[in-house]
Amino acid sequence: MRLPFCWICSPVDPHCCPTFRKSWNFPESPVKATAFVTAIGVYDFFLNGEKQGNIFFAPGWTSEKRVFFHRYDLSGKIAKGKNVFSITAANGYALGDISSHHFRENGKCHFADHISVAALIRCTFSDGSEKLLSTDENWEVFSSAILSSDFYHGELCDLNAVPHKLCNAEKDLSPKPKITAAYGGCVRPRERIPAQKLLISPKGEKIIDFGQEIAGFAEISVQGKKGDKLCLSHAEVLDKEGNFYTGNLQRAKAKTEYVLNGENLILHPHFTYQGFRYIRLDEFPQEPVCLDHFTAVALYTDMKQACRFSCNDKRLNRLFNNILWGQKSNFMDIPTDCPQRSERLGWTGDSQVFCRTACINFDVKNFYDRWLSDMALDQSPDGAIPCVIPAVFNGNISAGWGDAATVCPWEVYLAYGDKKQLARHYPMMKKWVEYIHARALNYGEEYLWLGDMHYGDWLAADEKNELLGSTQTDLIASAFYAYSARLCAKAAHVLGKDEEAVYFDTLSKRVRLAFRKAFIKDAKLCVYKKADGDPSVPHNNVYSRPVTNDTQTAHALVLYFNLCEEEEKSIFAGRLAQLVTERGHLTTGFIGTPYLLFALSQNGYTELAYNLLLSEKNPSWLFAVTHGATTVWERWDSVNENGDFQDPDMNSFNHYAYGSVFSWIFGAAFGISVKETGAGYRKIKISPHPDDRLSQMRISKRTPNGTLKVCWKKSGDRFDYEITIPKNTEAEICIPGQSSQIIRQAGNYRF
Repeated sequence: MRLPFCWICSPVDPHCCPTFRKSWNFPESPVKATAFVTAIGVYDFFLNGEKQGNIFFAPGWTSEKRVFFHRYDLSGKIAKGKNVFSITAANGYALGDISSHHFRENGKCHFADHISVAALIRCTFSDGSEKLLSTDENWEVFSSAILSSDFYHGELCDLNAVPHKLCNAEKDLSPKPKITAAYGGCVRPRERIPAQKLLISPKGEKIIDFGQEIAGFAEISVQGKKGDKLCLSHAEVLDKEGNFYTGNLQRAKAKTEYVLNGENLILHPHFTYQGFRYIRLDEFPQEPVCLDHFTAVALYTDMKQACRFSCNDKRLNRLFNNILWGQKSNFMDIPTDCPQRSERLGWTGDSQVFCRTACINFDVKNFYDRWLSDMALDQSPDGAIPCVIPAVFNGNISAGWGDAATVCPWEVYLAYGDKKQLARHYPMMKKWVEYIHARALNYGEEYLWLGDMHYGDWLAADEKNELLGSTQTDLIASAFYAYSARLCAKAAHVLGKDEEAVYFDTLSKRVRLAFRKAFIKDAKLCVYKKADGDPSVPHNNVYSRPVTNDTQTAHALVLYFNLCEEEEKSIFAGRLAQLVTERGHLTTGFIGTPYLLFALSQNGYTELAYNLLLSEKNPSWLFAVTHGATTVWERWDSVNENGDFQDPDMNSFNHYAYGSVFSWIFGAAFGISVKETGAGYRKIKISPHPDDRLSQMRISKRTPNGTLKVCWKKSGDRFDYEITIPKNTEAEICIPGQSSQIIRQAGNYRF
């Protein structure tokens, strides 16, 4: 929709969050009225002092190429006579500290240097006539009670401040991004979690524990004297002594402050959110502190939970809840990496490894469609994909991160079966693979991606404190080269682009052949003595480290990406099992973890995969659970056995990447997989792999065709299965010890 928006801004610095205001007299109440509103920054839109819509942080993440507008139905709300329209705006994504990530020169923000707003109000009257009202230089700029607001640092609100006119607005003629209708969902308030405990720390701090880490805000009922202050700090964890811990927030202040006006109020911030389980009452005017006056409100983008899981092991049930909360906390308009520190960016690698799990847990079709369109906008002309989307800063163009451009569109297609959506993102998929091909040619080996700087197997546990892990980054890059080319071939085939399908299939096979020659000798993985494998060349300068491909991650990639011959799989799987057994735990990082358990269970080591899933030994998924985690940690050892924290410069307690393990529980333990010939769960395979340690497991998954359920229960020395097949679904059922069968009739089945 092309609307004649007129941008306006304040010609003076308001030194607060400005309010743009205009009143109109209506001879009659319009029978229909719609407002279209957007901003460079974030805003709340008001009619006669009442906020319209239940959206937070509209219009969402701003790009230098695109900004969204939202619609507000004002029908029946505009009265005859005087009506006041107003927009209060804050720096938000476009101008806040989040937009100057990694400290841009002179503190310059990435997308803009001042707040701008634009609005249209279209009214239809009883006689059929229409009137279009617009922002222009006749709007007035007022101060507001919100003195400052920033995603990282929090919000300061003086409830005694009397709004006063600063000036008239002026038309903003500076370059602006394209305005388009919002889609993909909005951030809204969701769960409300009452305070659980009031704690007094050894330092004497008053701390409220909500019992669950969320991304959102604390809502507080309070009354104090005029001029009293209410100051809150936010934290994910307490230290081992029980003191409030904010050392991992980097430069984020994460504070909310109010100057009270003497009235009984319910308060929450307007234009910020924090990742927290605990709040500290730095200043609080009431004694005693009443827990009933504190509520944590979770914020996240529109998405309905699509999966339910339970079993007889309470630890796994808690792990599943942690994974859900990690996704809720980080699906904040875009898929962020974490919600608490001074980052909260759309890291592509995190999303790439978690995308399949995300599509299992929630309905995220539209969410990913929007974010992948952001990715296409930020893709370089040569096909490179920035490491964060929207592209706030320039990090490495990295394998496993840029491959979100192929992996995510394909996983979303398998989950929902929308060919049109796949077609929209296919050009981006192609350009990414063409970029890799060009980089390979640049190094002189057309079918190996060598020599570039990558994030490797990020935060792997095979070498202590080596961020990249010890797996050769060129092996990882070349493995993803083959995988992404193969995904392009599959997408081209689905879209009827037969010549392109043949091209990418051939490219993938050639990369696979080159990979085998470089990294496999005598059915063993070896280091290719070039680029990252050349010990005389420190890779990435500060990331000089021991390099070996005799790692769990390297073997998992080779097996899962089918980079070895069929007759070699038992050898590689055996070596992977040996590596796991010798170490007694997993050692994979961001890149290897999503594939590790699959590589084991698909090659005869299902029991060993369960051993890893059920282990409480650090590193493991359940180590965090048994140490009180309510979300998924960024590092396996975010907290050590003795209660000490990892490096505060990078130690989030709410990252979703390692939550990708749920795709194995879904796809291997329950054995549910979507066939490529029946995307959107039209054709599925159910091949459960139960374990004696789990006597009962149950899952239900809402699919485009209805609800799919799989349950097993141990009865004596056998397992009984109950399976519910939704309508319009062809299911291949493979029960252990029984012949496979095809079921095309919806219903409940017992085996």
